[in-house]
Amino acid sequence: MFIITLTYLKPNEEIDGLLAAHRAFLREQYANGMFVLSGRMVPRTGGIIIADADSRADVEAVIELDPFKQAGAASYAITEFVPTMAADGLEAWLPDHQA
Repeated sequence: MFIITLTYLKPNEEIDGLLAAHRAFLREQYANGMFVLSGRMVPRTGGIIIADADSRADVEAVIELDPFKQAGAASYAITEFVPTMAADGLEAWLPDHQA
C-alpha cells in the first residue's frame, strides 16, 4: 500500500481550475482499483491518496497522468507501507499472512 501526499505549488485559484480534471483522474484510478481513499488536507495545502499498487513504479507512472502533476501544480511524496493492523471491517486490506 502507498500513501501519496500532494503539496500544492500553485495558488488555490489555479488548483480550482484543474479540479474537475483532477477528480476525473481520481475516478479513473478508483475504477482501475489502484486508489482506495483520497481527500484534501486541512488546511487546504494539498491532498492525500491511499493507493493499493503492486509497486512504487506503478504509482509513479499513474501520478504522471494527474492533471495537477502535468500542470506543475503539485509535488508528490510517496510512502510505501505494509498494514499490520486494521479496524473491524477493514481486515481485507491486510496482507494474507496477517488476516
